[in-house]
Amino acid sequence: MNTSVVNTARMLWAALRMLLVLTVVTGIVYPLVVTGIGQAAFHDHANGSMVKVDGREVGSALIGQSWNLPGADKPDPKWFQGRPSNSGYDPLATGSSQLGASDPTLVKDVKAAKKQVAEFNGVSESRVPADAVTGSASAIDPDISPAYADIQVKRVAEANGLTVAQVGRLVDGQTRGRTLGFLDQPRVNVLELNIALKELADN
Repeated sequence: MNTSVVNTARMLWAALRMLLVLTVVTGIVYPLVVTGIGQAAFHDHANGSMVKVDGREVGSALIGQSWNLPGADKPDPKWFQGRPSNSGYDPLATGSSQLGASDPTLVKDVKAAKKQVAEFNGVSESRVPADAVTGSASAIDPDISPAYADIQVKRVAEANGLTVAQVGRLVDGQTRGRTLGFLDQPRVNVLELNIALKELADN
């Protein structure tokens, strides 16, 4: 048999064996190991950080959601509101509006949103923080700044028959500091805050 044909056949067989080994290792073994470690060591995170109330899933701590009046496209005054979402909080359609900071459309929308947020919460426009009128890059940010939570306290307290002091303490208790003391910004998870609010209002 021709030596070159034999050598080619050997190389092809070696390449095929390597392909099979890598397919098994990277396509089967590695995913199973990573999934197993995730389920064992980080079960909640690996399953979407779902939040349950009375045994029922009410959302994910990682994904924002709408807090509108039932059957309406208006925010419910009883609840703390999250950041605006360009995708309607759809986790399958994440992404920002792609408008630049100087884009006339964005500037106009932000001004209008600032006026609406200020009127809705009964505060001056100067108190409305940036995250109250601009969406995040993902469009599903579940957190708001303490400043945005603070301007909502009075409105939420009145709508739920609670005192401003009660709701203010609730916000303080739900505020998370910087990760490791220097990463991220102080933030409040809207879903977790509203769950705590409902428990307080029901008692």
